Amino acid sequence: MNKQKTILAVLAHPDDESFGMGGTLALYASRGADVYLACATRGEAGTVDDEHLKGFTTIAELREGELRCAAGHLGLKDVFFLGYRDSGMPGMVDNQHPEAQINHPIEEVAAKVVRHIREVKPDVVLTFDPIGGYRHPDHIHIHNATVLAFEKAADASFHPEAGAPYQPSALYYHTIPRGLFKFGVRLLRLFGKDPRKWGRNGDIDLVSLAEVDFPVHARIDYKSVTERKEQASACHASQGGGQMRRGFVGTFFRMFDGIETFMRAYPPVGPEFRVKKDLFDLS
Repeated sequence: MNKQKTILAVLAHPDDESFGMGGTLALYASRGADVYLACATRGEAGTVDDEHLKGFTTIAELREGELRCAAGHLGLKDVFFLGYRDSGMPGMVDNQHPEAQINHPIEEVAAKVVRHIREVKPDVVLTFDPIGGYRHPDHIHIHNATVLAFEKAADASFHPEAGAPYQPSALYYHTIPRGLFKFGVRLLRLFGKDPRKWGRNGDIDLVSLAEVDFPVHARIDYKSVTERKEQASACHASQGGGQMRRGFVGTFFRMFDGIETFMRAYPPVGPEFRVKKDLFDLS
């Protein structure tokens, strides 16, 4: 009997799964794959308007609820929380919290990821690119922890209490097309906005992001499940999910709808490699 195809995405905050690789997760779930998410934090450091907190006692409770709503639309089989606290962007007071994700050793975080790898036995593991998409400290930290976990999952001496050794077949990094950032820089300047202070809190530097490029080894066409990604994104109302399809920002993102790109970290890619349309195509 053929083993069920399985994917494990390892990300940092509620909404990372929908705003980023949500189309890919929904696509494979719709095709019958078991798709899991390991989320390092509950997004406690995010800015939330009071209207969204009605019925919730904490931001963490709200953000977890939004994530579970999104998981339903994406078709995720299960969501695991690693139990850390959102570290916030660089310079925020949240950076100093003792439970902030970035204040925990990479090996400790990797051990938690290994436990889930050994439990669900994914064929494919997904995480952020080396700069975490837009240089969020938690994104970079969980990227590093996931890389170590992937390397050590089959090593019986690495945290044996985390389960029996298991080696996934592939590791991919979700990448954001540099063209998206470059276009955003031009468009923001055209409208008199500062592309070095983009985002809800003005803490994302699109200019510096546009200067970093990663190779693309897989392009996933998720147009058949676009509605699922949009519904999942809308679940994250406290993070602007319901607004992302409207106005200037909506126009900006719709221009790049339908395709998500990935860099393959393992197996190694040779010089004759051709971009794949399927994450399970490891030739």
